[in-house]
Amino acid sequence: HVQLVESGGGSVQAGGSLRLSCVATGYHDSQNYCLGWYRQAPGNECELVSRISSDESTYYADSVKGRFTISRDVSKNTVYLQMNMLKPEDTAVYYCATAPRGLFTAVVATCSQPFGWWGRGTQVTVS
Repeated sequence: HVQLVESGGGSVQAGGSLRLSCVATGYHDSQNYCLGWYRQAPGNECELVSRISSDESTYYADSVKGRFTISRDVSKNTVYLQMNMLKPEDTAVYYCATAPRGLFTAVVATCSQPFGWWGRGTQVTVS
């Protein structure tokens, strides 16, 4: 049974930085699986922010390229999202997810565990 727990959210002024962490318990690194981050703002769709594969290949949404960096520590079963130069439009609940790579589509209908395993989310507010 896989559980994902996010931390590191909070409130920050525009231009500031935050680092999100997600600890995955019961998770075993697999060649076909990714760890990633989605986000959802009120009234918006659930969108993929970034993901990282077991071969360390990464994906970033255009809106965060050059500002966000995803990384992982396999020994700690933890994935990180370093967010720099934050903008008010980055305000959202950020969710950690893990699933086979092919399921990580750019937009999903809901951030309430549409596939794989998801955390409960952490709020990021940029003012």
